[in-house]
Amino acid sequence: MKNQCITTPRTSPLPPFKGGIENLNNMKILVTGTAGFIGFHLAERLIADGHETIGLDNINDYYDVRLKYARLQKTGIERQKIDYGKIIPSAVFTNYRFIKLNLEDRPRLETLFAEEHFDYVINLAAQAGVRYSIENPHTYIDSNIVGFMNILECCRHNVIKHLVYASSSSVYGNSDHVPFSENDRVDYPISLYAASKKANELMAHTYSHLFNVPTTGLRFFTVYGPYGRPDMAPMLFAKAITGGKPVKVFNHGDLSRDFTYIDDIIEGVVRAMNHIPNENNIHPCYRIFNIGHSQPVHLMDFIHTMEVAMGKKAMLEMYPMQPGDVKTTYADTTNLEHAVDYKPTTGLREGIEKFAEWYKQWNEK
Repeated sequence: MKNQCITTPRTSPLPPFKGGIENLNNMKILVTGTAGFIGFHLAERLIADGHETIGLDNINDYYDVRLKYARLQKTGIERQKIDYGKIIPSAVFTNYRFIKLNLEDRPRLETLFAEEHFDYVINLAAQAGVRYSIENPHTYIDSNIVGFMNILECCRHNVIKHLVYASSSSVYGNSDHVPFSENDRVDYPISLYAASKKANELMAHTYSHLFNVPTTGLRFFTVYGPYGRPDMAPMLFAKAITGGKPVKVFNHGDLSRDFTYIDDIIEGVVRAMNHIPNENNIHPCYRIFNIGHSQPVHLMDFIHTMEVAMGKKAMLEMYPMQPGDVKTTYADTTNLEHAVDYKPTTGLREGIEKFAEWYKQWNEK
């Protein structure tokens, strides 16, 4: 007998949901990581679409928290009102609330799920950064493994229609088989960050298989755009160029990345959320998708595009390959296109121009 995609609560089981396209009207959605780059933009989109949304973040100091609080402020979450473990309402949007919470805080997370009765969970909270994982490994285990385990358990014991979670193109390691396909083996991560994301996929598969929790993992490819992370190339390069400082170019510029604009990522996440895995899949209740632009850009071409957008020439300093880095990322998005009828379309020039316009305004503050 095939598994059917339905979470089974401890009491009062519901009839099985058959999967497929779901009507998201009047749904309550938990988004973790809403002080972060992608989570902030997703929260804005879901709020605009009219969904009752609760954001969650621990607002850690991995990078400058002023940017995190600026993102929260834009969604009406006032810094002075934030109190750990307490849900606060947005001062701007009636359908948005926020809670500061660690995913590792299992008792409070369980209470949140029990009290709020979420329909959907979008887990974007994680300790990010490939290089940072080399010096701070325990942080990745706490957040990305223990925290994700708590999310899975909460979804298992509550009636969650669909768990969507962030994976990463890093799981492909240094594979020279391009473009990267979800069918490729990803058994050789070259950073702990990548290993933690692969572990998330395995954990999600187990919960889908054993407990019929519908899960979709999204392998993001080099996301960029307004309010982006300061440790990512666009922000680092923009800061160096505007400040008259050298841009650090690793592997002597012989790198390429599948840069994907944030709006394209958000559209893909929303569409994936709206398409719940079903028993017709090879692995019932479980899916993985790449979300990338499918047009890798050579690093030197990216720098030139940034120079044009910023209106200033970059000074370059060449460095060897960094530990944990990969030479190329390149997404095969065929499965995403077939499943949700969507393919990212924002070209690099257009995306960088939008980013540069935001950065100049942000840098003036």
